[in-house]
Formats: sequence, C-alpha cells, structure tokens
Amino acid sequence: MNKNVMIAVIAGIVVAAGAAAAFAATPAPKSEDDAQPVIARLSTPTIPAANALGSPDAPVTIVEFGDYLCTYCHRFHEKTKDQLIANYVDTGKVRFLFKDFPINDHLDGGSSLAAQASYCAADQGRFWEFHDGVYDNWGGEKAGWITKASMAEYARNAGVQDSEKFQECLDSGKYAGVVRDNYDLARGVGLNGTPAFIILKEGSKPELIPGAAPIETFQYVLDPLA
Repeated sequence: MNKNVMIAVIAGIVVAAGAAAAFAATPAPKSEDDAQPVIARLSTPTIPAANALGSPDAPVTIVEFGDYLCTYCHRFHEKTKDQLIANYVDTGKVRFLFKDFPINDHLDGGSSLAAQASYCAADQGRFWEFHDGVYDNWGGEKAGWITKASMAEYARNAGVQDSEKFQECLDSGKYAGVVRDNYDLARGVGLNGTPAFIILKEGSKPELIPGAAPIETFQYVLDPLA
C-alpha cells in the first residue's frame, strides 16, 4: 500500500449509516513507517489456516472485526454477508477477512472462547464452516451458551474430523494470545464497537463501515474502488 496512506482508519473517512458515534477516531501515526506494519497486520489472516475469502489478487480487502456474542455481528451475517460475498468476493473484486474483537468477554468469556475455537477448527481446515455455524445457530448476546462442550459440538457440525485434537487445542489455550493480539489491534486502530469493516485498497485511504450496515452501504463504498 502507498506509503502516504496513514492508518487513521476512522478519522475523516466514509462512516456509514450515521453510526460514527459508536467508534472513536484514532490519530494518524507519527510517520509513514509506523503505518505499514499495522496495514500489513490488518490485511493478513490471523493464522494462515483462517484464510481470507476470495482471490488474493482482488483489488480491495475488507477486514471485519467481530465478536461471536455480538447481536449486530449476527445481524450482518444474517442480512448482508451472503450478498456481499456473492456480489464482490465471488466476482473477484474483494478479498474478505475476519478478525476477532471480543468486546463481550465481560459476559462470561465466551467471546474469546469461541474465537479460540474457530482457530482450533481452522487447524483442521474448517475455519469458515465453524465461523458460519456459530452465527447460523446463534445463542444470543448472553452468557452460558458458549462453552467448551458446545464449541466441540459446533466443530463436529462444521466437519472437524479429529475431535480429540480439537479439544486438546481448546483446552491448552493455544490461540488465547492470538485472540488477545487481535483485540489489541482493533483497539490500536481506534475501534470500540462491533462489527467494524475496514476497507483497504492500494493507493487509497482506508475506509470504515461501522455496524451491521446494509448491502447498499457496502455498494456505496466499494463500487468506486472495486
């Protein structure tokens, strides 16, 4: 990405649906060099097995920061995601990544547990199947339904073959630090709500779509870029 593109991702850019109040602006980095590692982290899958959807050569990358206990993340999944994938990802215009921002961990830690479980599923090639399965069979923005036992069931339903390996991964906390790093990354670019979608294109300023925006909002932002 152009070195003059700063990671002031939120200040002075497209903010959709009047939802800016839910998101804090972050100052631009002190130098161009400060921006590049952040942009690289944003545009790179959290782990290789949690792959991006779409062509690696797509001109635009969307990075969703989400929480598995988030009502509006669930709403995006139910109302908008399939259209976004069909119109932009499947057509080669957009590459789509998901990164964790477990802001609802205060409920019972379930947000982080589900995020860790998603990477344990990714180890067996079932990241997106697990991810979609959680939102397809969502238990609400409340404590209690995300447990190690329920995550193991979600994993089996997602096609994870080695249940013992999955359980060992989850019990060991293998990806706890990875999830914390994603949380810190989201905070570091000024996010404080989910879902949040950062739009990246080489040579263009990063843009933000906050909240469970309809497909029309994505069209407004993406069509001039893709």
